[in-house]
Amino acid sequence: MVTYKVYVFRHGKTDYNEKGKFTGWKDSKLTKSGIEDAKKVAKKLKNKNIGIAIHTKLSRSKQTLKEVLKFHPECKILIEDNRMIERSYGDLEGTTHDSFISKIGKKELKLLEEGDAIGDLDPKTRKQVEKKLGTEVYDLIHRGYKIPPPNGESFADVEKRVKLFIKDLKKLIKKEKKNVMISAHGNSIRLFRKIMEKADQKESTTWFIPYDKVYEYEFKI
Repeated sequence: MVTYKVYVFRHGKTDYNEKGKFTGWKDSKLTKSGIEDAKKVAKKLKNKNIGIAIHTKLSRSKQTLKEVLKFHPECKILIEDNRMIERSYGDLEGTTHDSFISKIGKKELKLLEEGDAIGDLDPKTRKQVEKKLGTEVYDLIHRGYKIPPPNGESFADVEKRVKLFIKDLKKLIKKEKKNVMISAHGNSIRLFRKIMEKADQKESTTWFIPYDKVYEYEFKI
């Protein structure tokens, strides 16, 4: 039995990340700081022997991998696999987190008022309640394991495709007998980690995936 390494890293920061927008499957490019993130990843992997590189169709995944590949002339196999793409945020993609919280908060408050669950509120209190209600719904969608955004994916949906990806990844390593690096996205990495580290749902949804961190796993073939 031989042990092969798999290195998984997130793309660098994008303009959507900096603006606090839901990115999902939209093609948001790396910022200057995002390029620096990619270079940090490249430095961490500089002395590793890697024969296979996997990316998604999104330019932020490809841009980040491009920086890493500068140190890996030995890597001859490049594969695009969108099972490791970011979670789809559906109708929310391109909108800001703050605008979502505000819009949903107003909607939820209106429902409460119409149902006589609360009485008249002064403008200041109304704004506070709107923000609280909107934040609660935002948290459910943003970190709730089984709750998808409108026309988007839940974490559970992403886990299904990542699980299939890992199954085929093992077959690929067995065939090619090479170490692998994967330029992926925050939420696909979150579920990749959940599966590989046997973490529970609650723990995995709280993880923050840094832009410049490399996760290393061993596959025994």
